[in-house]
Amino acid sequence: MAVSVDQWESAIADWPVANRYQGAEREALRDVALRFIARKIITPGGDFQLTDAMCLKLATMACVPILKLGLDWYDHFKTVIVYQEDYVSDQPYRSDDGVVHTGTRGLSGEAWLRGPVILSWSSVRQSGAHSRNGHASNVVVHELAHKLDMLRDGANGAPPMHPDMRPGEWHEIFSAAWERLHNDDEQGRSLPIDDYALTNEAEFFAVCSESFFEAPENLQKAMPEVYRLLCQFYRQQPALAAT
Repeated sequence: MAVSVDQWESAIADWPVANRYQGAEREALRDVALRFIARKIITPGGDFQLTDAMCLKLATMACVPILKLGLDWYDHFKTVIVYQEDYVSDQPYRSDDGVVHTGTRGLSGEAWLRGPVILSWSSVRQSGAHSRNGHASNVVVHELAHKLDMLRDGANGAPPMHPDMRPGEWHEIFSAAWERLHNDDEQGRSLPIDDYALTNEAEFFAVCSESFFEAPENLQKAMPEVYRLLCQFYRQQPALAAT
């Protein structure tokens, strides 16, 4: 895809997070987004018509988390499937009460352990700092966080640690934060992130990642230790850039 700077800028103009990256970082983000498009197969689901602008925006969202990590962190998948609206899945799933269900359900996104990333374009468009019941939402970041998580022992909320990070500290801090979130929910207190994070450890990491990029100041204030570890993992400090 031959893409001019103006075309890329136009495609991401309505995503406020992109404004955080300026100068050399913005050039790097554009470069890695174009390389993402060159390496991946971005294909429509059903009869949805994907435009170049949609692909550029989606690729940019996907590349923000790995901007400082490198595109090779996404080498373990090839395809991104995009539906116009939430799509129907017949895969078994576990509800919040721990019961495994069969049958169909509507999904806004999905990441398969040995397969594609699947997204709803309507959900991509709804990304924002307060777009899901007043909390941060970004289905692209969410599903790509699952893909990063899957690089070590499957989706369990513990992606590969960098050499200067301590896995024990990650487990301790994330587990304690998740337990506090459950306790706050049981006590009827308002939660700082979307309650989908309560589903399991993998969803907690993915929802925290959404907040880290879409509403970093909120996450830093509500869960400073989680925010600190995400800064170490993603090699970024978005709350500083947002001020």
